[in-house]
Amino acid sequence: MPHIEALELYRQNAKKSHDPQVQLDFAKYLIATAETFPVDIEPDPRLARKQREMMFAEGLKWIKKLATQGNGIGNWVNGTMFFLAECYGNGSLGLQVDHEKAFNLYVNAAKQNHPAATYRTAVCYEVGAGTKRDAPRAVQFYRKAGALGDTAAMYKLGMVLLKGLLKELRNPREAITWLKRAANQADETTPHALHELGLLYEGKGSDAGGNIIPDPAYAHDLFLKAAQLGYAPSQYKLGLCYEYGLLNVNVDSRKSIAWYTRAAEQGEPEAELALSGWYLTGADETLSQSDTEAYLWARKAADKGLAKAEYAVGYYSEHGVGVRPDLEEAVVWYTRAAGQGNKRAVQRLGELNGGVIPALPSAEGGKGGENGSHAKGEWRDTGDAKNGECSVM
Repeated sequence: MPHIEALELYRQNAKKSHDPQVQLDFAKYLIATAETFPVDIEPDPRLARKQREMMFAEGLKWIKKLATQGNGIGNWVNGTMFFLAECYGNGSLGLQVDHEKAFNLYVNAAKQNHPAATYRTAVCYEVGAGTKRDAPRAVQFYRKAGALGDTAAMYKLGMVLLKGLLKELRNPREAITWLKRAANQADETTPHALHELGLLYEGKGSDAGGNIIPDPAYAHDLFLKAAQLGYAPSQYKLGLCYEYGLLNVNVDSRKSIAWYTRAAEQGEPEAELALSGWYLTGADETLSQSDTEAYLWARKAADKGLAKAEYAVGYYSEHGVGVRPDLEEAVVWYTRAAGQGNKRAVQRLGELNGGVIPALPSAEGGKGGENGSHAKGEWRDTGDAKNGECSVM
């Protein structure tokens, strides 16, 4: 068995140690080892599965012991309670999901100023997990967690005050302060505040309440930071900027497609539809035109329920773009899009029901096809896209 000797040495060290942190680290090591235990490649998979279950059980035993011993003071106790609460919350380590137990553990750790547990307590109060919904208490704990330095809490509180959520009055000035604090310590797990600040500095909406002077260049920088941290909405936003020259950047098809691709690889439906548009027309030497790829990317987005993509798949199905022409299939997709209020889908269904089938829209008068003569963009929101760039998508 892998790691057996090292595991036994670590076990004996934990038993001899009087340092709870050493014991907690051993428990986490047990669990991590069990999670990566190569059951399928062992000579006796049945024995290996039993060995893994024993590791989980031993790790859980250590965690429970540490979470209940002592007077509840100390980072190791708080960290253990938080870890055990997470296990009850998501049903890991073979535990049954028990939101009430998770909530009580979060609260106990929050009383000792554990930032992440304080944030989780706020979430429980907001959604009613393990306790009754209580918006004021949720905000109270979000504030406490934010003051303790929890990035997610800072972002959440900023959005609550920006939008007037959880029965709070809108307070754009304070909201922006919290969002800036969250943005200053953003990482791969909490990039959201960078994106929201980018939207505010873009200057399109009124959420900022006059507390921010629009700055397109700075907005771009904020989106770029979030995108580099892997945040798909920001990656999509950059793809849009480089496709249409928004936020004072030059049109650059290569960069646009690259950012759309990174977002689409994470399942961002808007980016998937945007890639469909690029494949519909092609992009010089950057991307070869392909009706098949155009259809497949639109279908990915449509399967996620994006109304514009549902309309696009209906259009492709009706006219045989990348797929066999099928009017019945097209009507199915038009109907789905219309059910979400897509005006083009509603109009097309009306035309089909009335027996009027308009000419196929195309770029430069062409009928479309693998030669790249489809126009693109009609079903997509392009922000400040230049007039005339969109006639079908």
